[in-house]
Amino acid sequence: MSSNLLFDFTVDKTTNTVFVNRDFAADLSLVWDAFTKQEILDQWWAPKPWTSRTKFMDFNVGGRRFYAMVSPEGQEHWSIQEYTSISPTSNFKLLSSFTDNNENINDEMPSSKWDLNFNERNGTTTVSIIVKLKTLADLEKNIQMGFKEGFTMTLNYLEKLLQNLK
Repeated sequence: MSSNLLFDFTVDKTTNTVFVNRDFAADLSLVWDAFTKQEILDQWWAPKPWTSRTKFMDFNVGGRRFYAMVSPEGQEHWSIQEYTSISPTSNFKLLSSFTDNNENINDEMPSSKWDLNFNERNGTTTVSIIVKLKTLADLEKNIQMGFKEGFTMTLNYLEKLLQNLK
């Protein structure tokens, strides 16, 4: 039945913004947990065959998640997410930046502001994500690095994981 679930990925180059809307056949509380709990995030927050490994996570306003996407060969791509706003089970916002393994932000890579909204209707949870980049060049670099393909794979993997976690 998952073929009937909404998935929309739109790029707006006039505002340097990516809009992602994705339905999941799962209750709101489970989907919220999948986005906000380290032990679940590390099971899906990387396109296969890469994996996600969180070094630390503090899901509170001003808190951060420091993690790496790890290739099968052990190559690590580090990032940090700083939580700027949290409204439990309905919305959270974060600033996402690429870093080195010592949490130093890589200014040559695009940072982005994320706004994630969660809404449930009849057992289906919709996650609406707005990813705002500073410049058109940053947006285009993000797209060239495979953001659409990687994030699509990752969200599809989350859908399968949610079915197993029910």
